Amino acid sequence: MRVYVPLTLPGLAEAHKAGELGPAPLRAYAVTPGLREWYVSDDVEELEYAALGRAAAASLRLLAADADAPRRRVVVALDVDDKAVTADPGDDEAAMGRVALAAAVRLAVAAAVHADADDAEQDVAAAAAALEAADAGDDDARTAVDGADDHELLWFGVQEIPGLLR
Repeated sequence: MRVYVPLTLPGLAEAHKAGELGPAPLRAYAVTPGLREWYVSDDVEELEYAALGRAAAASLRLLAADADAPRRRVVVALDVDDKAVTADPGDDEAAMGRVALAAAVRLAVAAAVHADADDAEQDVAAAAAALEAADAGDDDARTAVDGADDHELLWFGVQEIPGLLR
């Protein structure tokens, strides 16, 4: 199963130094029955993209909680055994696609790292700053949060992580 682990650049640096993503339980996002029902699509690529988007939104929340982190969303894509994943039983929209990994995962086996380009930093910063107000129902703040989604996450190989951390 492909899972998407939300991080920040400092979180990616820690994982790179440790050689693994962890400790368990590790929160991630994947194509779950709940996500299939929420997204209403049978196209596997669209569903994977939706799971990646959910992880990118979770990365934005991590950024909102860490004022010192560079304003770039980061998601690590991993292929893990289905038995290593437990779906979040929550039935609210925030839980759609959320899973927990039962064990830490070696970073070397990651399929890819997805991260914002440098030119997304201003919009991602505005989105992180507006997140709390958006959650409270502020439409202008919601627009700012949605502005981060205007930026596609770029694909990087695991061997490119040192370049991302500069």
